[in-house]
Amino acid sequence: MPKLELSPSEALYPVPVVLVSCGNQDLANIITIAWCGVACSKPPLLTISIRPSRHSNNIIKGSGDFVINIPTQNFLKETDICGTVSGRDKDKFGLCNFTKADPSRVRSPMIKECPVNIECKVTKILSLGIHDMFIGEVVKVHCDISVLDKEGNMDYSKAAPIVYNQGEYWSLGKRIGRYGFSAEKEA
Repeated sequence: MPKLELSPSEALYPVPVVLVSCGNQDLANIITIAWCGVACSKPPLLTISIRPSRHSNNIIKGSGDFVINIPTQNFLKETDICGTVSGRDKDKFGLCNFTKADPSRVRSPMIKECPVNIECKVTKILSLGIHDMFIGEVVKVHCDISVLDKEGNMDYSKAAPIVYNQGEYWSLGKRIGRYGFSAEKEA
């Protein structure tokens, strides 16, 4: 099939939709991020990219930490609100009826309603065009037992994460394989 050449863009899809909380228990903010990813396994490093003009950018630069909270599809409206309303003007925890939960290793609060919370300490900030990329070392992961299977592994059908596809929110489909299945011997 012929292909059409398109202009350079962030054409990668899908990407996870996360709620990044930052600040402290008294003055906290939440920002919806789709520019998020894994940078390294050992040590575990995650990246988030935020425009310098965003309120959360300066908060994270000041605190040196953040929490990546993975929302479920049940919180799609709240997730969208946290990406469209400025924390300079509104308390997003209050606006979305989210509960601040105490972290273990950072100052930024976790979002109790999200089944997965990943505490990160900033190790590096890279200025990349219109975004700053924050590289955060994962220092603690919290996971609700309600989204785990019998073996203690994440059951993504229970976690019901949201993904972003070029301006649209999507859910994940069904599992179609697992890493390494192509190398397994047939019975």
